[in-house]
Amino acid sequence: MTANEHENSPFPTFDQFYRAVNGRDPFPWQARLAEEVARTETWPSVGVQTGLGKTACLDIAVWWLASQADRPPAERTTPTRIWWVVNRRLLVDSTAEHAERLACLLDGDGGRQRDNASQAVAAVGTRLRSLSATSVKPLQVIRLRGGLTSRTPTDPSVPAIILCTLPMYGSRLLFRGYGSKLRAIDAAMAGTDSLVLLDEAHLAPHLEKLLPALAECTPGAHSPFCEARSQARLVSLTATSNQVDGAAPFLLDADDEANPVVRQRLDATKPLALRECTGDGARCLADAAHDLLGEAPALSSCLVFANTPKTARAVFNRLKKQYDGKADVLLLTGLVREREAECIRRWILDPDRGMPANNDAAKPREKHLIVVATQTLEVGADVDAEYLVTENCGVRALTQRLGRLNRLGRHSHARAIYVHVPPKPAKGAKKPSSATWPIYGEEPAVVWQRLQGALGDDRTVDLAPRHVRRVLGAPLDDPPDAPEVLPGLLWEWIKTTTPPEGEAPVEPYFSGIEGPDYTVSLIWRIHVPEQGARLWPRATDREAIDVPLRNVRDVLEEEEVQRLGADGATVETVSATQLRPGDRVVLPAQRGLMDEFGWNPEAKDPVVDVSLASNGLPLDSQALEHLCGVRLKQQIAVALGAAGEDDEDVDPDAQQEAAREVLEAVRAAETPAGWDDAEWTAFVGALVPRVVQARGEVPRLRVEKPQPEPRSIEFDETSLSPEAVELGAHGAAVGERARSVAASIGLPPHLCEVVEVAGRAHDIGKADQRFQRWLDPKGRRHALVAKSSTPRHRWEQTRAAAGWPRGGRHEALSAWLVEAWLEQVPAWGNQLSQLAAEERQAATELLVHLVISHHGKGRPLVRPVEDDTLAEVCGVVEGVRVRASANLSRVDWNQPARFKRLNDRFGPWGLALLEAILIRADHAVSAGTNFDWDPL
Repeated sequence: MTANEHENSPFPTFDQFYRAVNGRDPFPWQARLAEEVARTETWPSVGVQTGLGKTACLDIAVWWLASQADRPPAERTTPTRIWWVVNRRLLVDSTAEHAERLACLLDGDGGRQRDNASQAVAAVGTRLRSLSATSVKPLQVIRLRGGLTSRTPTDPSVPAIILCTLPMYGSRLLFRGYGSKLRAIDAAMAGTDSLVLLDEAHLAPHLEKLLPALAECTPGAHSPFCEARSQARLVSLTATSNQVDGAAPFLLDADDEANPVVRQRLDATKPLALRECTGDGARCLADAAHDLLGEAPALSSCLVFANTPKTARAVFNRLKKQYDGKADVLLLTGLVREREAECIRRWILDPDRGMPANNDAAKPREKHLIVVATQTLEVGADVDAEYLVTENCGVRALTQRLGRLNRLGRHSHARAIYVHVPPKPAKGAKKPSSATWPIYGEEPAVVWQRLQGALGDDRTVDLAPRHVRRVLGAPLDDPPDAPEVLPGLLWEWIKTTTPPEGEAPVEPYFSGIEGPDYTVSLIWRIHVPEQGARLWPRATDREAIDVPLRNVRDVLEEEEVQRLGADGATVETVSATQLRPGDRVVLPAQRGLMDEFGWNPEAKDPVVDVSLASNGLPLDSQALEHLCGVRLKQQIAVALGAAGEDDEDVDPDAQQEAAREVLEAVRAAETPAGWDDAEWTAFVGALVPRVVQARGEVPRLRVEKPQPEPRSIEFDETSLSPEAVELGAHGAAVGERARSVAASIGLPPHLCEVVEVAGRAHDIGKADQRFQRWLDPKGRRHALVAKSSTPRHRWEQTRAAAGWPRGGRHEALSAWLVEAWLEQVPAWGNQLSQLAAEERQAATELLVHLVISHHGKGRPLVRPVEDDTLAEVCGVVEGVRVRASANLSRVDWNQPARFKRLNDRFGPWGLALLEAILIRADHAVSAGTNFDWDPL
């Protein structure tokens, strides 16, 4: 958008924008915070009580970003990316739903609306669009739900809201992103140009200290762009902390007290009764819930908080048996897959059956609703229960749990029971050596004393939000120590290509030495490949459960399991005792261990394979027998024909008929356990008798309207494309896009020129004759090509026939050709002549590094491969014909030192950002789009 267009589109005040998005005026504190942020260009910590709309911080951040869209990119101080970070997986995530709704509103009809509210939203959306060099959407919203896939914004110039857990943000910040194949890009997205809104910051004290400590590890680094956006800015949001780093947080004031809605929520009725448990804790919690509902004036909702998934499961089992269908009883813990969580989430937020807040049109209930939950509902869930039972816990946890009771102050009959369960003695001891509890340490004992001291005449404690801090007092939780970050450690972590053996784990640096339990990701498939075979479709976070490693080992013991390798696709067989934190394990669906409420070691029924609906039916006789009881070994063999043998012996008609027989048998089978009848009918109805085969993967019957497989960076890395693409055209497009992105985020002109030249030259190594034979086996193209239309299943065969060594990196050849060009044209670049000698040298080294690292390698080294060629590769760089050795057994020993110097100059995250500009430009151009393609 031009300056004149900005002037012709008046920018709304925050009040106008908030009203347009939310349909009501902001609370006084929200408007006051927006004004302070815009005026001072800094964020204070926010210490507002729960239930008073801290999610509005997202609206403020988006509005603030749009407010500076008319500034030159290098002068803008508002971060482009907004991270919303929580310390645990949220299954009822009202913040994410609000962010997605906000993005949809901003992506409206671009100002053609007529009412004032729509015009306010359109003005913000138009400005956000103007910030991005490439995106057609004003705002991307990304949910990082689990550890199997990695998503990042389309490019560094795209405004984005990213919602994730503390481990997912912290691991990305430290170049070890969980599930990431783009570690340097993820680090750049987390560590630069980012506003980090840390929800309930008291749960993550180490992250607040980590960011400044990292800056101290890189003294003397020069940010490649605007200093104000060169690092991540962290903002603490908490309802239970009085100050952060000695500074008073942003709190409510007299204007808020005068607001009737705020006052109603501050004075919401929340009488808490105390009950000491002398026996089984699960029984006591279940009995307390039963007692509350027994006194309810009508059918009501009750929320039961347990401290561990094990206790929650035991409470759930008791209540389920006790009510025997006379109440709806749900279980929600962090150990649940997305498919099942979605069903539970819909129930909890259903206007009639559930307990959503802001529900003005609820019908009378048909049954009581009881939701048994762990900490998953403490934060981020905009739910409003009439009754609440909680296991003893710490000050902060109790404050958050009470925030889900009578949240809006509309249930005058609301009540709660606090169940104090004594700690269990250690194994072999008759009494505990000290009063300590899992998760909360010694704090529950102090909370119990404080609550007893606050009992009123009615034997309850008044815990309306305005009284919570006074009654409960200061939190006593003592977070575990975190180790000191040293420059040497950081240097090891940024080596993402070849991580050193025995490197320090990153988790203690953002979670503390006694951080959360290490987990492994479990997925269930009806066909589990054998050692060395490939899993297809690729595992996704939607089908995974992250389970504590010790729990998995306890259940599986020495059982052999299939673990995904580093490439996320190849399977390796290991004993369960060999599993490591972060491993991804593929279990047979018939193994059980999960029910409709998640991980359950007692569950024996088969687990639904959620990958089938979009990707087809595996043609494996054993898998089909386990799935629906059909035995089709002979028909499957015929349907697959003589695959891999003499093609002349294949009878296509017989194959087709056999495929039809397989499909008919599956359609005639009864609905498998765990599947909904309609779900199963839709799946088998969409199958067609067409066999899809791929090398190293199980053949399948495809679905009629398959969802396209997410575009993977593998497609770009191996140069696959729906159509062949000429090398020169590809390089020119990448260079143009990279320069546009660099300029949009405010890089100085000489760095914009560096990334543009790197984009034009990044694939020049593909001019190698062997690589060209690989891309164009029949020599049909008259020009050099960058992408091949060869079918994927023939890719390896054509590589071998072309003589290109397995594992060879074309980007190494590209870098050597660029170095040869630099020897001939040392005074390159229009912008570099104006720089000092040191800056010119840094720009030249950056050019070579960007070319050699554009597939994430070269950090710090590109590994050599066996290659006996004596040939040279010839190419044209910036109009100059150059030559270099084509032998890929050669090692560029200058690269590690070059990598170190560039990290020292630009900082680890600054260099990663420069890499991200080129890599994402290459991805987008390779995908054949200028829009929002995202390699998962």
